[in-house]
Amino acid sequence: MPRANAREAAKPMRAKDALGIAGELIAERHLAAAGLRILGRRVRTAAGEIDLIALDGREVVFIEVKTRSSAAFGAPEEAVTRDKRARLRRSAQAWLRSVGRAEVAYRIDVVGVVCPWGGEARVTHIKDAVEED
Repeated sequence: MPRANAREAAKPMRAKDALGIAGELIAERHLAAAGLRILGRRVRTAAGEIDLIALDGREVVFIEVKTRSSAAFGAPEEAVTRDKRARLRRSAQAWLRSVGRAEVAYRIDVVGVVCPWGGEARVTHIKDAVEED
């Protein structure tokens, strides 16, 4: 996990950021319970950040986590735009190249988490959510 400098550590965390981190933790627990082995969290590549990287059997899975406090404005997973999907593909390919596995089969999943303050979270896991456009 990236280390924060003194200035970043002194800043209070915004509610949106806290919700996002909570959603990633909930998604990680959900995926682990489904049998995926988590390899990385908040992984940065030259093409962008990957929320979670996991193994599902022998398949590498890159996971985008979207979290909302309610579904009033749509499901969180609906927020993965065409541009975001392209960035996810580039990030996944960059990570695979960086570990010398550019030819490995992979998929990109999206996990939507609705996490109402003080309520129980609802998780939606969409496998292979990001394909070539």
